Amino acid sequence: MKQIIFFTFLFSSICYSQTSSSSEKASFKVKGVCEMCEERIEKGTVKLKGVKYADWDILSNNISLIYNSKKIDLDKIHRHISLLGHTTDKYKAPEKIYNALPECCKYETNSIH
Repeated sequence: MKQIIFFTFLFSSICYSQTSSSSEKASFKVKGVCEMCEERIEKGTVKLKGVKYADWDILSNNISLIYNSKKIDLDKIHRHISLLGHTTDKYKAPEKIYNALPECCKYETNSIH
């Protein structure tokens, strides 16, 4: 009898966890030019509550994300990245923050794209 109860509980837990999963994938452009940009963008994005994975590609300027849509939305992720000094498809980095980036990270002048 205990085994039946255990397996019933285990099965219902597995079903609940699969239906309550809110993991989403997304990718979009984030301006940057160097490895320092990559580190800043990836580490800064993964620190956000709800972001599980962030990988930014230097050549394409694309960031790929896995995030929990119940904890954070894409708009907040875009906004946060812009506040790191990197313009996204939705938000331009504030001039004061962009100007404080190291010279090698100034994508407006150093961009090869």
